[in-house]
Amino acid sequence: MLGSTHGTLTTDFRARVEACGEHPRTAVHSTATLVDGGLDVSGRPLYAAVPDLDRFFRPRSLAVVGASDAEGRPNTGITRQLIDWAERVGARLHPVHPTRTSVFGLPCSPSVADLPEQVDLAVLLVGDPLPVIGELAATKVKFAVVFASGFAETGEAGAAAQARLTAAVERSGMRLLGPNTNLNAFEKFRDDLDGPAIALITQSGHQGRPVYTLQELGIRLSHWAPTGNEADLEASDFISYFAEQPDVGAIAAYVEGLKDGRAFLLAADRAARNGVPVVAVKVGRTETGARTAASHTGKLTGADTVVDAAMRQFGVIRVDGLDELQDTAALLARARKPLADGVVVYSISGGTGAHFSDLATEVGLRLPTLPDAKQAELHQWIPGYLNVANPVDNGGHPVGDWRGRKIIDAILADPSVGVLICPITGPFPPMSDKLAQDLVDAAETTDKLICVVWGSPVGTEAAYRTTLLGSSRVATFRTFGNCITAVRAYFDHHRFTAGYRSPFDDAPRTPSPSFRKAQALVQPGRQLSEHAAKLLLRAYGIRVPREQLVTSAAAAVRAAGLVGYPVVMKASGPQLGHKTELGLVKIGLTSASQVRDAYRELTDIARHENIPLDGILVCQMVERGVEMVVGVTRDPLFGPTVTVGLGGVLVEVLHDTAVRVPPFGEAQARAMLGELRGHALLEGVRGAPPADVDALVEVVLRVQRMALELGDDLSEFDINPLVVLPRGQGAVALDALAVCR
Repeated sequence: MLGSTHGTLTTDFRARVEACGEHPRTAVHSTATLVDGGLDVSGRPLYAAVPDLDRFFRPRSLAVVGASDAEGRPNTGITRQLIDWAERVGARLHPVHPTRTSVFGLPCSPSVADLPEQVDLAVLLVGDPLPVIGELAATKVKFAVVFASGFAETGEAGAAAQARLTAAVERSGMRLLGPNTNLNAFEKFRDDLDGPAIALITQSGHQGRPVYTLQELGIRLSHWAPTGNEADLEASDFISYFAEQPDVGAIAAYVEGLKDGRAFLLAADRAARNGVPVVAVKVGRTETGARTAASHTGKLTGADTVVDAAMRQFGVIRVDGLDELQDTAALLARARKPLADGVVVYSISGGTGAHFSDLATEVGLRLPTLPDAKQAELHQWIPGYLNVANPVDNGGHPVGDWRGRKIIDAILADPSVGVLICPITGPFPPMSDKLAQDLVDAAETTDKLICVVWGSPVGTEAAYRTTLLGSSRVATFRTFGNCITAVRAYFDHHRFTAGYRSPFDDAPRTPSPSFRKAQALVQPGRQLSEHAAKLLLRAYGIRVPREQLVTSAAAAVRAAGLVGYPVVMKASGPQLGHKTELGLVKIGLTSASQVRDAYRELTDIARHENIPLDGILVCQMVERGVEMVVGVTRDPLFGPTVTVGLGGVLVEVLHDTAVRVPPFGEAQARAMLGELRGHALLEGVRGAPPADVDALVEVVLRVQRMALELGDDLSEFDINPLVVLPRGQGAVALDALAVCR
């Protein structure tokens, strides 16, 4: 595993940055602790409040309500474990039981009110915790843990019971973990390991076991928060707290459902500000996974595309499996900041190197071609007929003698190399044992990352168990995929934090003049007509075609003359969504007679279909440009979200869209465009000129401002198509749909 941090870590962030040297948590941010408070234009918080959980994880005194020492009772084993944990953390433990005078030789109080001192933490081993909450509040208990199940995970009745529990906790002023949690917070952590630690958060306790067992491989764990149903304390609270702990190098999380999307983003933002990586498995990629997660925790999983985008936006590294969670978190917790972004693949087999290089390149890792001079140097020890450009194939025999270490040192000396990866597909002691030892020895002399993939399915070989796992500086993996996932996350994290500026810092705090204009146009509970929706766009400075709303054929002819032929005519009404399918759009009209005929036809169709209209739009015809869609929808977890993608009919056929959760800045808006499969259309294809991307980005940011300011007043907004004209000519919203709440 990877190297420990040198230097003394202190509770002050600036001091710990200086102490860590090249530790990944570098001084890329101006402050360590943000001043909590501040609201955005929609009244939502801008910074994550950090709960003071010190007395939860290290209480001075602990009460166990429902303690038992009767053989065969479940509470007996739990009580015994809590006694052991209290001794390890230096807490005084007080059993509470109405019919016992002692438990395991400790004096037992009949109720919480009879405790000999105020306690920091109360663990409730009772089926119905609600009556006890009031007693705890009266005695000023700071924290409580509820193990009992039968709450929101069981259905409506359980959800109602959990709501009552939540309300009681809110009135009490204490903080509560659970219900439906377990003993993972009170696990025994090894105290003989050094280096930055992993802090673990799980909504299902058993899912954290693979990360917990990393201690057997030399990786330190500092905390485990099993959040259960999250009636009060949730994953976001623990992310915010762990991000401020000086010994936490990475946060690993298994998340089934997010209780509050905004709180999660604020917590991720705090971690990003402090340079602390957050690695998460988030259940709910599929309908089945989402349904199962909801039944287990009783919370929304959220639309997965939004969850995925929000995590990327705030630097949360999402992985799919528990094996990826443990390997990626371990690497990010311990590896130093990369000195270069180049990866060299080094192996004793040309086939192995080629295979690994293909996989690494496919996910975006950069495998630079080594300079001619470096290749010539390597050919001093490697036969000339073998490829050493990258991947480097040594042919096998050089690793068995003094040449092996020379090759490794020469590769690491190249300034373009930040990571050396050596896949060893199977044990062959004359080569693999010496190669493993050379890699471990080299890792002690370099600040560059060395990764080894030990491919043997046995895993009992001394080269693996003793040499590689015994190293605190080498990252050892068992599969190609996990190694590549972790290394990509390593580079992504450091690129993200190096340039990170919190979008919350620039979020609007006060309404703009546009908002006051737009608010007057909102019609609660109604879908606006196209004409009214375009007035919203105009209020926010988004360009629409020259157009007029008319209510007679004569007025339509006059409007066409003012707008300029050719024109488009469209029915405009509050119940109209897809007008084309109903025949309510006429394009390319070039004469007064065509305009009069079109007016009569449009109004006849509307009358026949019983569709109320506020008039007919006579519009400028915009013929040249890339059709895009920019829209706003409300996510049940995150609130307003902004979507951009290929527009027109393509949005329904290709579903080529990118999503962000406000607030975000220009860089994220441009990143959205880069995620589109059809991004090349904006650059110009088949002789078409490049589109005005700057204008498109400006529209996205103005739509975001609209979403933030109108907030709950707007449930859906859609510009489709937004025609992006050639570079320097802007973008024009040809159609718009708005649904008010």
